[in-house]
Amino acid sequence: MPIEIEAKMKVESFEPILAALRQHNATSLGSHIETDTFFDTSDRALLAADKGLRLRVALDVNTKNSESLLTHKGPVGHGALKKRQETQTVVGNPEAMARLLEQLGFMQWLRYQKRRQSWQLDSCCIELDEIPHLGNFVEIEGPSDEAVMKCREKLGLASQTLIKASYVAMLTAHLQERGESRTEILL
Repeated sequence: MPIEIEAKMKVESFEPILAALRQHNATSLGSHIETDTFFDTSDRALLAADKGLRLRVALDVNTKNSESLLTHKGPVGHGALKKRQETQTVVGNPEAMARLLEQLGFMQWLRYQKRRQSWQLDSCCIELDEIPHLGNFVEIEGPSDEAVMKCREKLGLASQTLIKASYVAMLTAHLQERGESRTEILL
């Protein structure tokens, strides 16, 4: 099974990262508004097992084309970087997929949107994410710890704290801290 290897860091501004990406001749892969819907059983069995089931619709801000993906993520492994098994597939009809998941006993429990700029640098994919209520984050995903850490250094982020928590976990904590029971956080 494919393993996702990722470094995530919170940043105040994307400007220094964008400057470093341009300096290193990174390739822009576009900008999207992503709507992520998370599903779980009524007893939150996936959450309890540190797993995730996500339906994502990514809308290209320039072309207005969209792509939908269904993703299952396994538990986070040990180590400095976030590593977990990830299985995903393209979905032709996200509304029908959501209904199918509900018919199989899964419930939608959180839906949120984010702005994402995607870049390619060497063998790594760099995501610049704006998350409502949480701020700006950089995710670097690559084929190995070494590739991710080398890219992190090139972007001037070597001293930034690594975050292993998922956006959904951070948003859930944000809502709980405020006593909010919302299940949607949209842009």
